Amino acid sequence: MMNKHNNPTIAGGFRQRSRRLIATSVALAAALGAAACGGPSGSESGTGSKPSGAHAKRDGFDPSSLKGISATLSGSGSTFQANFLNSSIDVLAGAVPGVTINYGGGGSGKGKTDLQNGVVDFAGTDSLVKDADRAKYSGELLYFPTVVAPITVPYRLDGVEELRLDGPTLSKIFTRSITSWNDPALVAINTGTKLPATPITVCHRSDASGTTTNFTKFLAAAGGTDWTLGSGDSIDWDPNTQGGAGNAGVAQCVKAKEGAIGYVDYSDAVAQKLVVAEISNADGDFVRPTLDAASAAVAATKINEDLTFDPINAAGEGAYPITSPTWVLVLAGQSDRSRGSALVGFLRFLLTDGQQLASGSGYAPLPETLADAALEQLDRVGLP
Repeated sequence: MMNKHNNPTIAGGFRQRSRRLIATSVALAAALGAAACGGPSGSESGTGSKPSGAHAKRDGFDPSSLKGISATLSGSGSTFQANFLNSSIDVLAGAVPGVTINYGGGGSGKGKTDLQNGVVDFAGTDSLVKDADRAKYSGELLYFPTVVAPITVPYRLDGVEELRLDGPTLSKIFTRSITSWNDPALVAINTGTKLPATPITVCHRSDASGTTTNFTKFLAAAGGTDWTLGSGDSIDWDPNTQGGAGNAGVAQCVKAKEGAIGYVDYSDAVAQKLVVAEISNADGDFVRPTLDAASAAVAATKINEDLTFDPINAAGEGAYPITSPTWVLVLAGQSDRSRGSALVGFLRFLLTDGQQLASGSGYAPLPETLADAALEQLDRVGLP
């Protein structure tokens, strides 16, 4: 029997992506380092290194653009995209030694608040700034999409290797209307699977979180009248539930308790070797969380003029319905030229060469048209 903490679709795929990430990181660092030293990527011969894959036809990040720049950037926010940002920061550290970038996590709510208060240069966020809060920022807000990925629904249940869940049953579980695994509603959509009478422990984020926003947006869209708690970075959860800090905290909560269930970003789910459920999408198809399924959801989603988009509860064959967007949020009109130049360079890397790091870090890269639109927006950062 398959070990429930060694699911081959999740853990095995992650090991392969981890090896690719290491190889890609080394190759990118070497290529960027060569460019910084005046190597062939800056020559007129046209034989220089260009990013391979989805963004091959566009110029990548040129580290010589930050030659002579000395700056330290700080960011906080989304733990959902933290693995991607930190992988990118590690590669850039070897290529642009004059620029230091620190990213502190803490949840999307913290990132947005820190940017509002001028504590950070950029915020990672998986949720949008409320219209009522926009005036609290010192400048125009710019959304730069980075990657996309599924929000998985992991569970720990001995002997149950496959589980199907839909919007109404998930809503009942997370509002504590369903409290045991052999509830008739669960049995009805899991024919052929013997579900035990184990009590359900609900794990959720204890911090203000864009992952919570997108998970509860799915429940609000797909749960109908069974979902009663609204959506947002913070939710008034039932007191008989357990909170964890960050996606990693929820993952640990699920691992620690037989009968537990939670919601965790794909990257942390594969790192923790969690068993995850298939979720019913808007077409009624049960879909497993994969990077391809996240890309399918984005392909079916309208992109707004400000580069925001909402793939939650997307329809379409193979579309995973709890797919989360995530952005780096910055202010237009930077006041410090060195930091502003470093910020533009960082964003350009994320949108070009950095996309090669996405799948190895547990994310799907952006569609090329969306990355191109974000690159065109760089001029709006507005260096002094």
